[in-house]
Amino acid sequence: MIQKTIYLIRHGETDYNRRGVVQGSGVDSDLNDMGRAQAQAFFETYQHVPFSKIYISGLKRTYQTVQPFLDLNIPYEKLTGLNEICWGVMEGKIPGNLDNEYYRDLIEAWSSGNTAQTTDQGESPDEVAARQKAAMEVILSHLEEETVLVAMHGRAMRVLLCWLTNRPLSDMDQFEHSNLCLYKICYQYESSQFTIEQANDTAHLLSLALM
Repeated sequence: MIQKTIYLIRHGETDYNRRGVVQGSGVDSDLNDMGRAQAQAFFETYQHVPFSKIYISGLKRTYQTVQPFLDLNIPYEKLTGLNEICWGVMEGKIPGNLDNEYYRDLIEAWSSGNTAQTTDQGESPDEVAARQKAAMEVILSHLEEETVLVAMHGRAMRVLLCWLTNRPLSDMDQFEHSNLCLYKICYQYESSQFTIEQANDTAHLLSLALM
């Protein structure tokens, strides 16, 4: 039985994460000291895993998150289909009271099933899912890559996990995530089914709890 194991992680912390600034796909931020420490902690826990390849988004915070693995000369590929959702005019802003109302209304619309609704001058979950499917087709096309590491983004991960598990995108907020969390996923080629084996796992970050 042919299968692929996918280690799916969210990027490490950035100063924008810490300050509550909206990043999306339009803000190409760097990891901060905590983010780099998270990346190193993940590497120290999972460096033994025989990754055939690493896939990252087009944003440098995902590249920086997997840098310790790349230093081992593991091949990697950048797929912009893995980018974070575009939040449009909200990117680069710290949400104020009116903005929080905007987000609340948007999340409620998505949760009620209107996942075709876009952010203001940005993307909808449906549009994100469409580009992700193209990216996943690339990843799944390489049967010889039995174990891969995929680094991406929070909201985008929620969208991805929904359609991988055949759940409506309206359920995406049921998938929790934090910086440098891990979802371990198994894909069976014969049945075309994905199974989540670990969800929002942050055990590798316990040593950083006092930072």
